[in-house]
Formats: sequence, structure tokens, C-alpha cells
Amino acid sequence: MLQKLYESSHPNSDLSHSIKGGSEMTGFSFFFFFFLLSLSVEAMSFVTEDRKTAQESTFPNTYTFDLFGGVDLLVEILMRPTLTMQKKKPKMNDDLVKDCLSVLYNCCICTEGVTKSLAARDDFVLFLFTLMTNKKTFLQTATLIEDILGVKKEMIQLEGIPNLSGLVQSFDQQQLANFCRILSVTISEPDVGNDDKHTLLAKNAQQKRNASPSRAEVNQVTLLSIPGFIERLCKLATRKVSEATGANFLQELEDWYTWLDNALVLDALMQMATEEPEQSSTESSDESSLATSPLRHRLPQSMKIVHEIMYKVEVLYVLCVLLMGRQRNQVHKMLAEFRLIPGLNNLFDKLIWRKYTVSNHVVHGQNENCDCSPEISFKIQFLRLLQSFSDHHENKYLLLNSQELNELSAISMKANIPEVEALVNTDRSLVCDGKKGLLTRLLTVMKREPPDSSFRFWQARAVESFLRGATSYADQMFLLKRGLLEHILFCIIDSGCTSRDVLQSYFDLLGELMKFNIDAFKRFNKYVNTPEKFQMFLTQINSSLVDSNMLVRCIVLSLDRFESQTEDVKVVEVLSECCLLSYMARVENRLSFLFRLVNIINVQTLTQENVSCLNTSLVILMLARRKAKLPFYLNALREKEYAEKYPGCLLNNFHNLLRFWQRHYLNKDKDSTCLENVSRLFPPLIFTWLFKH
Repeated sequence: MLQKLYESSHPNSDLSHSIKGGSEMTGFSFFFFFFLLSLSVEAMSFVTEDRKTAQESTFPNTYTFDLFGGVDLLVEILMRPTLTMQKKKPKMNDDLVKDCLSVLYNCCICTEGVTKSLAARDDFVLFLFTLMTNKKTFLQTATLIEDILGVKKEMIQLEGIPNLSGLVQSFDQQQLANFCRILSVTISEPDVGNDDKHTLLAKNAQQKRNASPSRAEVNQVTLLSIPGFIERLCKLATRKVSEATGANFLQELEDWYTWLDNALVLDALMQMATEEPEQSSTESSDESSLATSPLRHRLPQSMKIVHEIMYKVEVLYVLCVLLMGRQRNQVHKMLAEFRLIPGLNNLFDKLIWRKYTVSNHVVHGQNENCDCSPEISFKIQFLRLLQSFSDHHENKYLLLNSQELNELSAISMKANIPEVEALVNTDRSLVCDGKKGLLTRLLTVMKREPPDSSFRFWQARAVESFLRGATSYADQMFLLKRGLLEHILFCIIDSGCTSRDVLQSYFDLLGELMKFNIDAFKRFNKYVNTPEKFQMFLTQINSSLVDSNMLVRCIVLSLDRFESQTEDVKVVEVLSECCLLSYMARVENRLSFLFRLVNIINVQTLTQENVSCLNTSLVILMLARRKAKLPFYLNALREKEYAEKYPGCLLNNFHNLLRFWQRHYLNKDKDSTCLENVSRLFPPLIFTWLFKH
């Protein structure tokens, strides 16, 4: 019957007439409906059975359909109108298009190789985007495109999509949110595994081979050139949703998610709920259709919430990727202008971090391809966005409200130090509203989080990003006054936390919080007030120097700064009383750290995660040189080699590491300058001294 439909059509025909009445076409319609139903059953079976590898015996209908050319035939039927030479392209029947797309999607799910074969046809992939202009076929088209792009070997170039700008601008808000699922595949660098597992040697070699911008970077530029694109994403990210009631909200939400595959079923129901036959699909009518449709009122409240949450996840992801790209400053300016941060602040308590005690931990779904529930994903993506937004950028002060900005100014005034320029230049009309800013709200939920919650890692990273860059005493005191240091020490020493990722994030945050801040070291000594607590703290540090070396570097640098401020009575008092500073002041302890830092890395194993060990060892040696003790430290390394009966193992390895460091950093002004700024100790390029001597 499919073959007959194909043969009865021709390039200049109107396929909408090919399925009009008559017993023959009635039979075809019945067959197609039955066939589509049988494929849907197989697809749903695949979704709910942990996505097991598709086999012929498991899904016979889709397998047989593809085996006898059914997939290729549907592609040809869909693309027939593009072959015409007429200026006005013939229009296919919407129901026929929807059915064809649904069959193709079900085949992709159930039959191995179908998705890859479709992805290999660039003409078909670009053609699918043209179908998104029709709201009736948008959902089926978007779902199929997402599946295809996920396996496509080469990333699609967005600039190759016909009239992309007009297409995006024609979307209503719900379509745009759905479209973000597709965009996330086109603007992210291909995932080739855990980034930290790839050595810097391999990355340097790859960068030399690929000097030009990647396709993902080009696609980011293409998106930013679309008028109003970022503004609409900000509106989507901050759009309010109905409040859910009842204590079983999260349980309901997770129950729904066990049978939803990539929001396909959910989208279909929501589409039914929002369809209005005589209503135009404009942005202004989108909200009213959601509010007035009778079916929507019959949907579970949790379903409405999860629908909005799942799309906000994709929108926040797109914004996060753009924030980390080469056009970061341009994106930052637009996000500030369109008040993304104040909008998220207003959603924090009602949606982002609802006051429920259930599901505080990452709950892995039964589907092996599902990492966590929509609620969990939403929170993590929100925290990643805050991290990207704050990291080394003056717009970080938009995370505060006006009263909190005044508090920072008062701290600087009391300490008799000038205000940070970025704080002075902050546009007060763009900061958070309400009694608390977003950073303060984050600190509140951070301190309530259970010890083993995976949110702790992301929360610590987001707060740390606020402190990163040039050290600000006022920023540190703002957080110290809210009990952050005591919370971190509790997590490290007393909570029983064993997660290496969480501990690393807390070590890094503690380092940024305490760096050069004598008040922070005084608070540390007040909390760590017994030998047992201090020993537990050292045990945690020594258990993994890869995780804790940034804190070690902070202590070493701060000690050097304090030792040059002996005219300050408070500094002298803390130096004499603080167990942590006294411990690091002993040369044998510094040497112990140096031995291990040099020994746990080599050029072949250097990654973005452990290269900090090399930088920390450099700081220790540079400080030793300033005090004319560098020969003593190098001789100590040599004696350690002989004690281990392995001459050259430390110094030769360190020499190779220095050579790599020279090639990796000194040819990148940004990286070396960043290290110099963070240390606040060395004039420009003094790091090169170690290579010349």
C-alpha cells in the first residue's frame, strides 16, 4: 500500500488528494492506522524495558518494515514535494506527514541502524527543519530531529538551515522551548568522554590540528545573530508556572517520569491540551491557550509542573553553553539586560528549590539512559548556570540585591579599603529584588543539604565561582558573616562525607574563602579547637592531594603574606595561635607536600584536573626562592631520591613537567596572567625564571 501511494504520486502532485475517500484509500487509512499503532506499542515497550538492544524477535514489525525498504520509502514520500520545479510547492496532508514522521521515529527507537542511516542523509535532515514551520507537525518533527542529531557523526551547521532566523522567530514560546532540545546538540562540543580524563598533551595536539573555530562555536555565533533569541530564552527561563499542592508532589512527578521517554508522551498530551482549532500560534496566545483549554485542567498538576521544568532544563543548558563560549561578554550583556538573574531569583523558592524534604539525593530512574529526575536535572542545570555566570566576571554582583551591595560597600569602608571597581560599576536596576539575593538564597539551601547529597558539589562550585578571580576581602567577609566557613569545616571534618567530588569542591571553596584573609584563619582556629579535629582535617587533605592542593596553595600563599605584615597586631596574634598556619610554617611539612605533589603527576598523565598540583609545587618553590631557600629545597628533593634508591625520579620528572608547563602556559598569555593574578605575589613573567635557572 505504501508502494502504491508512492507510485500514484508524482513530483508536481498534491499528495493531500492522494488519500481522499474511496474504498481503496479507506483500506489504506485503516492499514496505516493499525500499522502505526503496532509500531507505537513496540516503541513504548522499548522505552519501558530499559532500552535493551533491539532485536528482530523483540520488535518484528519495525524490523520487517525497515528490511523491505519501508523507511526509505517514507523518506521519499515526505520529500516528494521538494522535487517539483513549481514556484509554489505542493502541500502534503498534515495527518499524512504526522503519520510518516511517527513511523520513522518508532523505527529509530526499535530498529538498530535506522537513526544512523537517516542521519547520513544531509538533505533529509535539512528538509526536516522546513516541516517545523507547521505547528501541527512540529512536535513529531522536533522529536525525530533530536533523535537523528544525537547520532550524527558530523555536527550540523545551523547556517545551512533555510531561513533559520525566520523559522525561530515564527515559533511560539512552547515551540522555542522544545527547539532548545535540538539546539543543545548543535552548540555543544562533541562528548568524547570525561573531559578530565583527557591529557593536556592530547588536548594541545588537537588544538594545533584544529586551529579554526569548531562547528559548535560557529553555530553559537549563528544563534546569537537571530534577533530577539536571547531575550525570548530569558523569558522562558524565568516564566512562572502554577503552584503544585500536596505533599506527594515529588512522588507524583517521579511516577510520571518512569514512563515518559524524552518528554514524547508528555508533549503529546500537552499539545492536546493546548490545541485551539481557530487560534493562531502566536506568542501572546500561547499562554492563554494553556490557561483556557479544558483538557489542560484535567491533566495532573504535577504533569504541568514537570512539563515546564523539563523545558527550563533545556533553556538553561543552552544559555549555559553560550556563557562559556567565545562570545561570553556579548551573552553576559544580554542576560543582564533581560534580567535573567532577578527572574530566577523570583522563581527560587516556588519552583527551583521547593521546600520539600523528599528526593534530596539524586534519584536514578529505572531507565539506564536516564541520569536523574527532571526536578534534579533542573536544580543541577540552574547551579551550573550560576557557576558560568559568576566565574571571573564583574556581572557576578547581579546575584545580590541592593541591600547586600550596600553591605559590601560598608565592609570595605570599615576595613578602610577601596571598593572593588566591578561593585561600583554594577547597575542597581539589574540586581535581584526582594529581601534576599540569589547568592544568599543559595547559601541558605546549601547549609540545609544532607551530607551525601550530590547537590553539595554543584552548590559549592557555584559559590566558589563568585569568589574566583582577584581576591576581594569584602566578598569573603560577606560570606563569612553568613557562616559559610563553619559549614564547610563541618562537612569536611564532622559530617562523615566520603564523596571525593564533594570534598574537592569544598576544599576549593575553602581556599578561595580563606585566601589572604586573616579573619578567616581566626575563625578556622575557633572551629578546629581540638587536636582531634585538626588531625581529621589533615587526614582529609592528605587523603587526596589532587583534590586538596588548591587549599594547600592558599595556605602557603596566605602564610607568606601574613609573615610580611608583622606590624599588624591581629596578624601577629593569629600567626602565633592558628594551628593551620603553624603547621604550614614548618619546613618539613612543606617539603612533605612538595614531594608528593611532584611524585603523583608526570607529563603523560597531566589533565585539567591534576595540573593544579604542578602549579602548587611551583608556588612552593618560588616562595622558597624569595627567601633564598631554593637550593635547600632542591637538595631535599635529591636526598629523597637517594632515600628511595631511585636517583633522578623526582628531579627529572619535575624538569620534564617544567618544560611542558613552559610550552603550555607561556604561549598563552591569558593562562599565565591568570596564575600571576591569583597568586598576587609575582610580577609578570617571573615564572619564567625557573626555566632559566
